[in-house]
Amino acid sequence: MDVQSWTYLLVGITFSIYIGIAIWSKAGSTKDFYVAGGGISPWANGLATAADWMSAASFISMAGLISFMGYDGSVYLMGWTGGYVLLALLIAPYLRKFGKYTVTDFIGERYYSNVARVVAVICALLVSFTYVAGQMRGVGVVFSRFLEVNINTGVIIGMLIVLFYAVLGGMKGITYTQVAQYCVLIFAFMVPAIFISIQMTGNPIPQVGMGSTLSDGSGTYLLDRLNGLSQELGFADYTQGSKSRIDVFAITLALMVGTAGLPHVIVRFFTVKKVSDARKSAGIALLCIAILYTTAPAVAVFARTNLIETVSEQPYESMPQWFKNWEKTGLLSYDDKNGDGHIQYNANATTNELTVDRDIMVLANPEIAQLPNWVIALVAAGGLAAALSTAAGLLLVISASISHDLIKKVFKPNISERNELWSARLAAVFAVVIAGYFGINPPGFVAAVVALAFGLAAASFFPAIILGIFYKRMNKQGAIAGMVVGLSIMLFYMLKFKFGLFDGGKTTVASLQENWWWGISPEGFGSVAMLVNFAVSLIVNYFTPPPPEDVQMMVEDIRIPQGASAAQAH
Repeated sequence: MDVQSWTYLLVGITFSIYIGIAIWSKAGSTKDFYVAGGGISPWANGLATAADWMSAASFISMAGLISFMGYDGSVYLMGWTGGYVLLALLIAPYLRKFGKYTVTDFIGERYYSNVARVVAVICALLVSFTYVAGQMRGVGVVFSRFLEVNINTGVIIGMLIVLFYAVLGGMKGITYTQVAQYCVLIFAFMVPAIFISIQMTGNPIPQVGMGSTLSDGSGTYLLDRLNGLSQELGFADYTQGSKSRIDVFAITLALMVGTAGLPHVIVRFFTVKKVSDARKSAGIALLCIAILYTTAPAVAVFARTNLIETVSEQPYESMPQWFKNWEKTGLLSYDDKNGDGHIQYNANATTNELTVDRDIMVLANPEIAQLPNWVIALVAAGGLAAALSTAAGLLLVISASISHDLIKKVFKPNISERNELWSARLAAVFAVVIAGYFGINPPGFVAAVVALAFGLAAASFFPAIILGIFYKRMNKQGAIAGMVVGLSIMLFYMLKFKFGLFDGGKTTVASLQENWWWGISPEGFGSVAMLVNFAVSLIVNYFTPPPPEDVQMMVEDIRIPQGASAAQAH
């Protein structure tokens, strides 16, 4: 069978499984819809958390980023994995003990204020919509190539699928769907990585193959070969970084603390029965995540090496079919500037004739390596699983924020459970439509968009959550002021230096980079905004009254394990 037939078959089978699970696990109550009834096992929750957390950015875009950035791309590996450890150890168990449905619910109750709740809802919506834009873009990229439809049509198909199982099953349906999606995405990521590692180095373990010698008998190490190819084309050494140290630190920190403030990941820890299960599922998820994240650098090296060797200085007419297929999507383009019919691929903007979208590297890698058609189609199914699993989690956060935190907690406290459930489903429909718009009109490639979402989470949620758990004197005035200021400064910086909105659109990308504050990119500015949030929160808190006694006792109860005080007394 050809690639398209295999893709229809594998995507059809996996989508049927997802839809079947949604029908089987239909949510019958708001507790089912928001937190899957609080009865998910640690293993199921661990797998679902891994799928929820490993989005299209992890599956499709991260290895592509690393393949172009080389050493500098390690900030995404360090930030995202380090952030998950921070979340698992520092935040998840305490929030699970608090026992509310959402992060915004925690902030509303902890800071005893509907104003705090509304601010938190606004933060959650901004983070979630920014993040889901990256997922929908990923869905469109996959569909545009493998089902040979345009990106916009691909986004609409993805919208309809995720809408069905998110609206019908809620968190209960999403959880079991994400277990299936994790199995699909990890298998789809590892199979081509193993094949290509054997093909290039003779070693079946990609993580080891990346540092091994080539199987051609030359004795040359793969990374040395890639460094040599990069130098010949005028690119920086693959294993040498070019980013400033402060920007590397800022991006890593922003991704770490942004991970720890992501509402769609945090809510997963409310779905288990008890606090110990939250800890277990966090550990299981970390192991599941590590499989993909330790393989991604190897996939990046394989993809970059194969791409350069396949296209550089080669006649355009001799390009294999995969090249022409990706050209049709508009994500790869060739402009014969000197008219010689040979592809000039180099770092010089005036002579370079090849433009490659970073988001295609993982998806095109099996085709470039001439792997079997079923493997190529499997990667398409895996990319869709990664994008749709995270999109579903984000849509649930959006719908819960609107139906539970705004409608029930602020505007209509006496709403019936049935009406609240319908409100949640209608909110999910609204969220899908907005997400689809951003998927059709994305503000950048997948990983960059997702990195901005992490920056927004770092700037808004992280300080409020940390201070809310570990500082019982923290009051509502400080938390609200910190979130508003942190989010505002992050949004300003994003709009100014990512989109050039405050200069009339006349500034080029290069001049925007020259004017970064302290040399920190928009992807890393969440670190600065987070520190500003902390500072504003503590200063305002110092000059305003402490929280009520019952709130301070509630914080004490969240922090100290049950039975600890009795044990200390003895």
